[in-house]
Amino acid sequence: MKFLGIIPARYASTRFPAKPLAMLGGKTVIQRVYEQVAGVLDDAYVATDDERIEAAVKAFGGKVVMTSVHHKSGTDRCYEACTKIGGDFDVVVNIQGDEPFIQPSQLDAVKACFEDVTTQIATLVKPFTADEPFAVLENVNSPKVVVNTNWNALYFSRSIIPYQRNAEKQDWLKGHTYYKHIGLYAYRTDVLKEITMLPQSSLELAESLEQLRWLENGYKIKVGISEVETIGIDTPQDLERAEEFLKNRI
Repeated sequence: MKFLGIIPARYASTRFPAKPLAMLGGKTVIQRVYEQVAGVLDDAYVATDDERIEAAVKAFGGKVVMTSVHHKSGTDRCYEACTKIGGDFDVVVNIQGDEPFIQPSQLDAVKACFEDVTTQIATLVKPFTADEPFAVLENVNSPKVVVNTNWNALYFSRSIIPYQRNAEKQDWLKGHTYYKHIGLYAYRTDVLKEITMLPQSSLELAESLEQLRWLENGYKIKVGISEVETIGIDTPQDLERAEEFLKNRI
């Protein structure tokens, strides 16, 4: 199978404008993401709507494709980029442009989901550990996932799922394995085309989670496991944490 990696990158961001061009350890965030992906997949491109990001990617020797400014999601941007790039790719992997520490093992875990011929869409989760503070589990910016016995997603939520009726909340992490969603997606190319045509769904609007649109319309999302801890960059404060994380790795 051939895998195409696409890294959607917008300049405009409410919480952190120009985030892809922010410096992290002497390189832009988008360069760090690209370098983590290139070589692991069969090909990789940054998909952007901004000429400043386009110029930055070309400057470090990366591949980039310009896309519309009107996309409402990274998935839509991925599909336009895929159609412009062309080629005979079986699967498109959507890597968030604010994940500079994405690991090859995580990309491999998503690729492995497609060894099952019935897989339409794949994503990753990381188990919460029993010694984490309850506040980490409670964080609405860290969506939780429940899966069935075939490791297909049943539901994603910003709330804690499942609710443990007969246990004190401080013991929830000890009594059940909760899964944190890692926002890495892969789609069979034909499925990517189909899901971009779906209207927003009621569950998606309620939780502000795009993947619920796919579940609500009957698509299956295969779930792979990663034990790797990464730091996504949503705010300038996250960038500071990422700098510390990078220093400790060197």
